[in-house]
Amino acid sequence: MTSTLSRTADADAAVDPGRWPDVAAVPAARLRGTVAAALLRRIAGRVAIRVVFPGGRVIGDTGPVLVVRRPERFLARLGAHGLIGFGEAYQAGDWDTEDLVGLLTVLAADLPTLVPPRLQWLRRFHGARAPGVDENTRDGARRNIERHYDLSNDLFALFLDPSMTYSAALFETPPSGAPDAAGFDELEAAQHRKIDRLLDRTGVGPGTRLLEIGTGWGELAIRAARRGAHVVTVTLSRQQRALAVERAAAAGVGPRVDVRLCDYRELRGSSERFDAIVSVEMIEAIGAQLWPDYVATLDELLAPGGRAGLQTITMAHERMLATRDTYTWIQKYVFPGGLLPSETALDEALAGHSRLAVLDRCSFGPHYAATLRLWRERFTSHAGRVAELGFDATFQRTWRLYLAYCEAGFATGYLDVCQLILGRTERTA
Repeated sequence: MTSTLSRTADADAAVDPGRWPDVAAVPAARLRGTVAAALLRRIAGRVAIRVVFPGGRVIGDTGPVLVVRRPERFLARLGAHGLIGFGEAYQAGDWDTEDLVGLLTVLAADLPTLVPPRLQWLRRFHGARAPGVDENTRDGARRNIERHYDLSNDLFALFLDPSMTYSAALFETPPSGAPDAAGFDELEAAQHRKIDRLLDRTGVGPGTRLLEIGTGWGELAIRAARRGAHVVTVTLSRQQRALAVERAAAAGVGPRVDVRLCDYRELRGSSERFDAIVSVEMIEAIGAQLWPDYVATLDELLAPGGRAGLQTITMAHERMLATRDTYTWIQKYVFPGGLLPSETALDEALAGHSRLAVLDRCSFGPHYAATLRLWRERFTSHAGRVAELGFDATFQRTWRLYLAYCEAGFATGYLDVCQLILGRTERTA
């Protein structure tokens, strides 16, 4: 094995216990580790993966190879903490692989049934609840956003395209297709295609009063302002706001873009009304308990005859119900406080807490897999520059796993992404 394993010599780097306490600590879980070993043998016998242990022992016959570097640590983490332990074992370098996306794709394709029914009871031992500090109170939401989006604008610039757009792109191939061959030079145009579709479907043009919930680094607001719209865009990220203001000014549309550092909930009760509202991959960050309030806010702030456009990552409704109370590796290390909705859950929130209905849907999950592949390749290729920004080897392994995990989810259809256009129909007016 050469490619990935030779690039990940950082697997042997010491884990900073101050920065990564649960990655540095190995649980004492010999019995659960024994159960995990049995489960691993079962999984390798059912799905197309091979597991290679020190000394050359192999379980499984075909497929991507999971190389176990430190078996006792790996199995103890897996047995004590389930999928969180699996992720922490990768962060610590206890296992590795040449084909991270391929391995995770195989596992994601069979994720709901990997653990047999007779062992489902084990979840009670590693199905921890999210810590209270992650709850999306107004202070909590600000902390959660800072933990991800305020890491460093320079970090995100290393792997995003020049538009600094951090959401699914829409490539020229149809939404039902898989743009596997897309290159990085196509990504900016694909991001603009995604943005323009939302602006077109919500009728954004000269004189439009537009609200954007979730600024990102400002590309959507800039494109809307170039159409002649007057944009109010809100964010909780200080670093994103600073760069969005700078970019809008450089684009010559600064006077038409009002970038506010505030929670979307602060807009409720005001006299402001908007002809259009757009929000791209923001509703996933607020948690299920706030979905009713979120759609009610859209309804309150949308002027008569207006349209709202949402882009959101989704999962199947039954999977959302099964996992909504589970604390996940992604929540712990990447997106604290978040939860992916299902389209059914969003439909129910709209019906129960607003006068809005979905007028148009467009799903394009394979395009997100392609977007993530391009981000992951860029992130990996800039490992040295990521380190220069002060991000250690454990951080880099964390983000490689995060990007690969998400890519696998979209490639298998376990995750999807869609644009929903909302409005008040005659029935809901």
